[in-house]
Amino acid sequence: MTYCVGMMLDQGLIMMSDTRTNAGVDNISTFKKMFSWEVPGERILTIMTAGNLATTQALVSLIDERTKAPEDREPSILSAPSMFQVARLVAQTLKDVIATHADEGQRADSAFNATVILGGQIKGSEPRLFLIYPEGNFIEAGDETPFFQIGETKYGKPILVRAYDPAMSFEDAVKLMLVSFDSTVKANLSVGLPFDLQVIEKDTYAVAYQRRIAPDDPYYLDISTGWGEALKSTLDGLPSYKF
Repeated sequence: MTYCVGMMLDQGLIMMSDTRTNAGVDNISTFKKMFSWEVPGERILTIMTAGNLATTQALVSLIDERTKAPEDREPSILSAPSMFQVARLVAQTLKDVIATHADEGQRADSAFNATVILGGQIKGSEPRLFLIYPEGNFIEAGDETPFFQIGETKYGKPILVRAYDPAMSFEDAVKLMLVSFDSTVKANLSVGLPFDLQVIEKDTYAVAYQRRIAPDDPYYLDISTGWGEALKSTLDGLPSYKF
C-alpha cells in the first residue's frame, strides 16, 4: 500500500510520501513515490503516486520521456502553460497507461489502478495542488479542501483535520505530517519508512528543501515517542466515565 500527503500552506506546498510497496507479507520492497521536474525560475512540478507499481512506474517514465522529446512530438508538462494543463496531461497519460495494461474494453481495471497527487507552481500563477483519479478526471485543492491524501488515508486523516492551519510554518507542517504518518505506520504494516519529504516555497519555482527520513532518524523517533506519551497523558487527564 502507500501513504502520501500533499498540503497547501500560505507559504507554499509541502509533500510527503512513504516508500513501502508489498505483494504480501513476504514480499516487501522500497520504491520511490515522489518525482519532480524543474525549470529554474519558471516552474516546479511534483507528483506522488499510489497504486499498482507497474502502472505508476510507466506513468512516471512516460512523463519524463516527454520532457526530453522534441516539442512537436509529444505534449510535455514542462511546456504546458498552466498547472491546470499540466494536470490534464498527467491525467490523460495515467488513463492511457491503465487502458494499455487492462484488458481491451475494460475501464480502469482495479488491478492496474493508480492515483496521483500533483503539486507545483508555474511563474505567473499561484501554487496549485491536484488529486488525479485513475479514470482521468481530477479535482483541485482549495480553502475548503487544503490537503490531499492517497493510499492508506484513514489512520492519518484525523490528525490533519484537527491540527491543520494554513498559516503554520513549514517546520510545524513537517511535525504535523510526521504525526499523521507515524499513526498510519503504527496501524498498517503496508505503510513504512523511509519517508520522502519536499517543500516548495511560494514564488521560488524550485524545491526549497527535500530529504529522506530514515527509520532511525532522531527527530522522527522523538515525534513517534512523544506523540504516544502525549496521547496517554491526555487520556489520563480526561474525566473518568462513571457507571
